[in-house]
Amino acid sequence: MQADPIRLEIAAVAARLIAEGGLDYASAKRKATRQVFGASSPARDAMPDNALIDEALREHLELFDPDHDARVARRRAVACHWLESLADFGPLVTGAVWKGVVAEHAPIHLQLFHDSHKEIEIDLLNRGIAFEIATVGHYRRHDVQVEALAFVWEGEPILLSLYDPVDLRGALRPGPAGAERGDRGALLARMAPAEPGS
Repeated sequence: MQADPIRLEIAAVAARLIAEGGLDYASAKRKATRQVFGASSPARDAMPDNALIDEALREHLELFDPDHDARVARRRAVACHWLESLADFGPLVTGAVWKGVVAEHAPIHLQLFHDSHKEIEIDLLNRGIAFEIATVGHYRRHDVQVEALAFVWEGEPILLSLYDPVDLRGALRPGPAGAERGDRGALLARMAPAEPGS
């Protein structure tokens, strides 16, 4: 079903805020809604979902960001390196790099599923990587925050969100918009050139 013009407008404004201001989806959606509606509150069904914002963001980046394709390729290659390097911690890639819609500020987001978060921190320190500790929302439970480690490696921003192994249950089940994360093999499949005629 085609989205209505208000939802499309909010999605387009949110996409610009994500691309140019580095906002996360929730913050961009709130700010875009204020810009479109002012002080009045929109109807609940006027809000675009993340899939519609992804579509608007892809269009925005194709129009205004000539470096987008190269950035996607570069960050996916770095993601593959870290998926292999952190294989002992059950890593999956998600977010912008997985979807192939990578604004300049979007980090390479890996979700690690391991029973000792301290081991992950020690592993990074042993590699000489200085990281910042933060929290991010749980990918499934909206009322829960999880620990995250942020750092820059070879000029690319990386975010590791840390989960317990039990959180892996159902993580690879496709959502309404398809798979939301994948392992190294799945990412490599996304990076493979399309077969002619496919």
